Amino acid sequence: MLKILSSKPFIFLAALLAMVAIPVASFASGQGAGGNDDVPSIGPVRVEFIIFALTLIGVALFHHKTMHVALTGLAAVILFKLIFNPSLNFMEHFFGSNGFMDQITDPEMRQGEWSVLLNLLGLLFGFGILAKHFELSGIPKVLPNILPNDWKGGLILLFFIMVMSSFLDNIAAAMIGGTIAMVVFKGKVHIGYLAAIIAASNAGGAGSVVGDTTTTLMWIDGVNPLAVTHAFIASIAAFFIFGIVGSMQQHKFQPIVSDAQQGVKIEYMRLVIVVLILVGAIATNILFDLPALGVWIAILLGAIFTKTPWEEIKHSWMGTVFLMSLVTIASLMPVNELPPASMWSAFVLGFVSAVFDNIPLTKLCLEQGGYDWGILAYSVGFGGSMLWFGSSAGVALSNMYPQTRNTVQFVSKGWHVTVAYIISFFVMVGIVGWHPHDPHKKEDKQKTEQKEEAKTPDENVPEETPAE
Repeated sequence: MLKILSSKPFIFLAALLAMVAIPVASFASGQGAGGNDDVPSIGPVRVEFIIFALTLIGVALFHHKTMHVALTGLAAVILFKLIFNPSLNFMEHFFGSNGFMDQITDPEMRQGEWSVLLNLLGLLFGFGILAKHFELSGIPKVLPNILPNDWKGGLILLFFIMVMSSFLDNIAAAMIGGTIAMVVFKGKVHIGYLAAIIAASNAGGAGSVVGDTTTTLMWIDGVNPLAVTHAFIASIAAFFIFGIVGSMQQHKFQPIVSDAQQGVKIEYMRLVIVVLILVGAIATNILFDLPALGVWIAILLGAIFTKTPWEEIKHSWMGTVFLMSLVTIASLMPVNELPPASMWSAFVLGFVSAVFDNIPLTKLCLEQGGYDWGILAYSVGFGGSMLWFGSSAGVALSNMYPQTRNTVQFVSKGWHVTVAYIISFFVMVGIVGWHPHDPHKKEDKQKTEQKEEAKTPDENVPEETPAE
């Protein structure tokens, strides 16, 4: 105990608890998923928020038992809801009220949490298989001949991950990047560099409507794809912080191998399967908003031609159950309103997205309106990089590198990600400013036009002459 409370570890632990507790407390009095004023509270804080905060703190402290902690928290929240909030309809919460077949065929008809959970399940398992196919293809073993031998080699790899995640799912980018790092650094990867891999995978998707689930959600909701592209300004600024610091940490810990292995045989069929999985994810994401569907179609087709590494499912199931439990808890939190849209509320949402699922947060922001969508896309997309469990990319990478789950170490060694978020956010605002976008939904545009017409006097109606 004395060792934990000594100097730096205690400071980082205190900072970590603040990162967890402050975002949760900021929504503690909200109403939402079955919200009810009669639900017990301790002071102004509703009890389910306290359970959620305790779950996150448990995840941070007991990193060897994260799945068990998350499942315990989920069971506690569900039991609490059943006893004190019986008005919450669990079937409607998870599956909505629209016809299920209509929801499958039409993304705009989807309700409930089922599609988010199904995609998480499919992508985490599917991209684990993709990463193994990529590793077995032999490509990572020849990359040392391409990457520079000093810290700049790690920096180029991070840039490659960021670019790749701008048109792929960030989970795939993180898994492929982690696979390459495993080879070129001989299996010794610094936790600060792992934090940088997660940050790069989230930064790349922030300005692209096909690179991240949050921006895809904006696109489906009617936001112009060009309205989020200025998020790349912040992503690039952040990259020069977390990328350089993380690469130097890695070079000091374990330099990149100088030469590739000789006589490596490239398995081109596995590369074809990797490409098919990625293309399938993009296609079904655009067509059905179900990228996991395309991933598994490609995996099953590939199984006809080469041996599929099904054992990867066994290696990643605990991390998958953990993330799905955490996302489910977050969806059950009574949040249906946010602070008024502003530059500062968008900034705070970056920290909130590190502990809350950023999908429901984005939905709330879209319903509320009044945001600069590019700035918001960066906040909710990159913000989750500050904690390993703050994004699906982080959880996926933790299946490959279990040391990532040590939250105190992740925050202390990956401090550059938080610094990068804060500095790059204000760099972006300083360059492009805060410009809330016009309503993007048809009904919102009609309401705005009606208000404008009501303010404009009719030119055909003669003005009244004042009485003499």
